[in-house]
Amino acid sequence: MVHPLLSFLLLFQTIATATPLRPGFYSETCPQAESIVRDVMYKAMIREPRSVASVMRFQFHDCFVNGCDASLLLDDTPTMLGEKLSLSNIDSLRSYQVVDEVKEALEKACPGTVSCADIIIMASRDAVALSGGPNWEVKLGRKDSLTASQADSDNIMPSPRANASYLIELFDKFNLSVKDLVALSGSHSIGQGRCFSIMFRLYNQSGTGRPDPTLEPKFREKLDKLCPLGGDENVTGDLDATPHLFDNQYFKDLVAGRGFLNSDQTLFTFQQTREYVRLFSRDQSEFFKAFVEGMIKMGDLQSGRPGEVRNNCRVVNHRPIDILLESIA
Repeated sequence: MVHPLLSFLLLFQTIATATPLRPGFYSETCPQAESIVRDVMYKAMIREPRSVASVMRFQFHDCFVNGCDASLLLDDTPTMLGEKLSLSNIDSLRSYQVVDEVKEALEKACPGTVSCADIIIMASRDAVALSGGPNWEVKLGRKDSLTASQADSDNIMPSPRANASYLIELFDKFNLSVKDLVALSGSHSIGQGRCFSIMFRLYNQSGTGRPDPTLEPKFREKLDKLCPLGGDENVTGDLDATPHLFDNQYFKDLVAGRGFLNSDQTLFTFQQTREYVRLFSRDQSEFFKAFVEGMIKMGDLQSGRPGEVRNNCRVVNHRPIDILLESIA
């Protein structure tokens, strides 16, 4: 019997591109689409800097599960368990309301035109650019999935406990290289993570009952205070020393033994990924170049499942956009 994960991955290798993605896809039907997305993202960043980092993560969590099709945004139905409550997303992904705000602005300008899948791609790019990182031209023209799968997300998405060897194998299934893996992990240059994701590193690494020996001692002391044993595991800590600035500090921290997540620090302790961490820690321009290449390649992942041009993108607690906006005004 073929493992479910393998069957999903083989799907990507055997189907033709479902939609001809290209830059400027909305140049005639909604010429202001990209400027509208960036404007909403800028306002979200001013209101809450962490929100743009949260939105940037949507591309990875959406595209790795049956392609970039906005299935991540679909709520559960009586006949479908969606991806929002999957192991990698529940209590982790946030700022869905920013996508709602983007969609509302686009619907006012160009009703029924811009797909939610393309919104995720544009918003992820803008999150990086607005945080001081590189800007790039995105390919657009995706269709939205009509279905989602919690099981698929659980089977595919990696755990914070994952090591570099596992991640290399996973990314290779999507034709993403070791360099792509390390560069895309640099998305953790901005944002925060929960204590829940690192408790084992602090108190029981690999079942030893001891902390991860790769943690720099002073950094470990800092994390011990932030995430005490028996404390609130929903408390958040910075993923690197400059959590609001997209730069190469993340890689400098890994070299120094100050990676927040196990899946981050293992990129430096594992020989096959270490040299890329060193390269990006020394040369920010090389990191930016590799990150853009990786994001474009990841954005090309498509599933070929039946879809439509758009769905309503109303994804926060089943609440209408107008009520949502009133609550945050």
